[in-house]
Amino acid sequence: MDSLTPNLFFSLEGFAHSKLWNAGDFVWDALKNIRNYLLSKKLGTIACVIPETVHLVFPELISIGEGTVIEPGAYIQGPCIIGANSRIRHGAYIRGDVITGEGCVIGHDTEIKHSILLNNVSAAHFNYVGDSILGNGVNLGAGVKCANFRLDKALITVAFQGQRLDTNLKKFGAILGDDVQLGCNCVTNPGTLVAKGVICYPCLNIGGYVASSVKTQDLYR
Repeated sequence: MDSLTPNLFFSLEGFAHSKLWNAGDFVWDALKNIRNYLLSKKLGTIACVIPETVHLVFPELISIGEGTVIEPGAYIQGPCIIGANSRIRHGAYIRGDVITGEGCVIGHDTEIKHSILLNNVSAAHFNYVGDSILGNGVNLGAGVKCANFRLDKALITVAFQGQRLDTNLKKFGAILGDDVQLGCNCVTNPGTLVAKGVICYPCLNIGGYVASSVKTQDLYR
């Protein structure tokens, strides 16, 4: 379905890894390309200071850009690319197959695995981001969780315009478009799609497709 391409959700201009998507891809198809994309790169360049108490797993498969600050006590597993001028705070847990753009914040007790963060994303406090794509300027309030696995263990489908689309993914969290803001303790269900600029109140359970035209109060219905 043409309307569920990356352009509905993101501006890829200025994002160094736009080639994660091929022409005509669904927006979630980049999740299938993360590992091969990372292993096609020359990794192992770490252009910042790494404190002694930072735990790097497979450092030869980790690249970190200039100006990024890695605080003591962070855990980073390759393969991954962390963009320039970012901040990985104490207690952050990066589990591998992660790609971030520039100016991102991964904070205390935030866990990221098999995900793509575009530029200036903030997941600063007690967040879980699994098998998800976060657009430019996305902010996750404290405690936001992007659930990525159905309780019945079935393949994840996407609800859009009255249809159910097969993703052929067993693990798939959320797609959050540019400038989406999720309030504290929101939970997104597997296969959630949120278009550009949506602001969600705290403590919401969010699923399906949320269009840019949706008002936050409508999500209570």
